[in-house]
Amino acid sequence: MSTNGRVGVGVIGAGVISDTYLENLTSFPDLEVLFVADLDEPRAKSQAEKHGVPAGGSVDELLANPDIQLVVNLTIPVVHVEVGLRVIAAGKHLWSEKPISLDRESGRQLLEAATAAGVRVGCAPDTFLGAGLQTAFRAIARGDIGTPLTALALFQTPGPESWHPNPAFLFQEGAGPMFDVGVYYLTALAHALGPYARVAGLGSKAREQRVIGSGPKAGESFDVTVPSHVGALLQFESGQSGQAVFSFDSKLRRAGVVEIAGTDGTIVFPDPNNFDGDIQVWGAGDEPTVIPASGHSSTRGTGALEMAQAIREGRPHRASGESAFHVLDTMVSIAESVQSGQFVEVTSTFEPSPALPEGWDPTVATF
Repeated sequence: MSTNGRVGVGVIGAGVISDTYLENLTSFPDLEVLFVADLDEPRAKSQAEKHGVPAGGSVDELLANPDIQLVVNLTIPVVHVEVGLRVIAAGKHLWSEKPISLDRESGRQLLEAATAAGVRVGCAPDTFLGAGLQTAFRAIARGDIGTPLTALALFQTPGPESWHPNPAFLFQEGAGPMFDVGVYYLTALAHALGPYARVAGLGSKAREQRVIGSGPKAGESFDVTVPSHVGALLQFESGQSGQAVFSFDSKLRRAGVVEIAGTDGTIVFPDPNNFDGDIQVWGAGDEPTVIPASGHSSTRGTGALEMAQAIREGRPHRASGESAFHVLDTMVSIAESVQSGQFVEVTSTFEPSPALPEGWDPTVATF
């Protein structure tokens, strides 16, 4: 750790998402962001200067810096494992943007390498650490809906090609509505109800090609190689069941729908792709009880901070590599079920983390 008690952080990947991460990471007093790296070194140096980070340059320079203990990997998904293994080989802890990997084999390789090296892996999404979902988790633990029984998750849109200037990758391997967005919903449910035990899925494509609707490539068509609509049945280790729909094929938009019904009521979560939002609890009356979100308002990077604090304190971190791998395993299992027409057992598991203390504040130093 840094001599001043702060955890030294390096960021690999200076793309668009790095702005939000760097804004947050540089605002957390427990962290000291020391370096930004990218294959495009001038861009890395520009991002470092923009956010007040002391230096920017190459990945090799970042990994050679002895003051950096935790590396935040914001590269494109196809190289998440490749870059992560380099970070681990350098003896540094790893925080990765989602997904942790694109398949089970490389995901296991990453976690096994970290265990062998004595370092930790954390992974987005960390939205479940936001005030909205944390308030919902506390309400369930408090017994506001009795014993949880069933879950429902809905994400339905016409698809991102109308507004995204380069959307082809969102309709190809490693993406689609489930892997790109469904991961937020499945992560929220896993931390609310526990690990998945088995799943079944059906998938379809509305059309084999789509047309880009905006930007310099507007009018160009691209191939759709994965299901653009996925419906899933979910069974949890604890016995509860759930249903989920993740679709880029619906003119009717339903985004952010996550509900858990219990013996005494139904709780409606805020959008699991966000960090805030109020909670509704439906009981015997005709109107819900609204519970305002209680907690911090920080966004992307919150999980990396909580991980750094956990490393320093010698306790488990909440957005763990094991939980991210379990959700990946669940999504791969759903995709396999789409192909086979059979239920698929989810063989991985993880231990859901306890809710954050209600007064936890990322902007308050803990050293």
